[in-house]
Amino acid sequence: MSGARLRVDPVACDGIGMCARLSTAVGLDEWGYPIVGGLLPDQVAAARRAVRACPRRALWIEEEDTPAGRA
Repeated sequence: MSGARLRVDPVACDGIGMCARLSTAVGLDEWGYPIVGGLLPDQVAAARRAVRACPRRALWIEEEDTPAGRA
């Protein structure tokens, strides 16, 4: 793991799925909502692209040394 986690705000997310198309670190549940977690070092760049592309700003990356919440 890279020490970073991909996080999602389930209230803000509309289940569009753009994040899953941009990053292998994102899976989708049966309703199209993201399933996220820890990032491998080779997944961080794509996860950052997914964060930037989220139309609802429902994704963010939490670094290991960052307190809980949006960094």
